[in-house]
Amino acid sequence: MVLELPTSSPRPTALRSRGVRTLRELPPRRPQQPAPLDAVVRWVRTGDRYEVRVREHLVGYIDVVGAVFVVLAGARYDRAVEVLQTLDFDAAVRAISSAEG
Repeated sequence: MVLELPTSSPRPTALRSRGVRTLRELPPRRPQQPAPLDAVVRWVRTGDRYEVRVREHLVGYIDVVGAVFVVLAGARYDRAVEVLQTLDFDAAVRAISSAEG
């Protein structure tokens, strides 16, 4: 699993005093626009997650957990493996489509 957030972070009071927002303070993510119809990598929103396809093959999922996109690689959700947590939807899509190989 790859995290884009530091593994050791300052105390919450230190974060607040410097004006840095914690993940709990970030608003939930708004739905992403669908991929263009002619795109090789496409996604569709199903509830609180996106199914990601590369050339019509299901390659993974992106769960929306508050402000965080949790990337799961694998065609079956119950067996998919977490590969990334990110605040950037494009990075989430790239992580799945590159894992497809």
